[in-house]
Amino acid sequence: MTIANVSQGSAGGFPQALRTAQEAIHLPEVQAMLRRLSEYNLGIFMPHMHDEQTGEFRPLPDEVMQVESGLEVSFQPTHEIANQTDRFLPVGWYWRAGASTPSAVCEMAREERPGDTERDVKHKMPQGN
Repeated sequence: MTIANVSQGSAGGFPQALRTAQEAIHLPEVQAMLRRLSEYNLGIFMPHMHDEQTGEFRPLPDEVMQVESGLEVSFQPTHEIANQTDRFLPVGWYWRAGASTPSAVCEMAREERPGDTERDVKHKMPQGN
């Protein structure tokens, strides 16, 4: 098995919260958590967004959620996405206010087939695909 190391080294210029996240991934206790999560096919990610003008990294605010739809990522108000569980599948979580909270979702397309009692759930694709 090949292990990819795509670390960019120093996280200079990052906001402190993201610098902390980048440094923490190398800590033994975080590596232990990652090993444990991998038993469930889960991983660790750094909730973030980007400044629209500069592209700089920014911490993901509590009131914003990362949304992937049609293979494109956008950042939308959490309150607009959170209650649409039939449309959006959570794929990233973080711990907020004492609970697991979705921070990233994929928009889904459900296909009903005649005679089936279950619907196929697929990622929403760009128009024309």
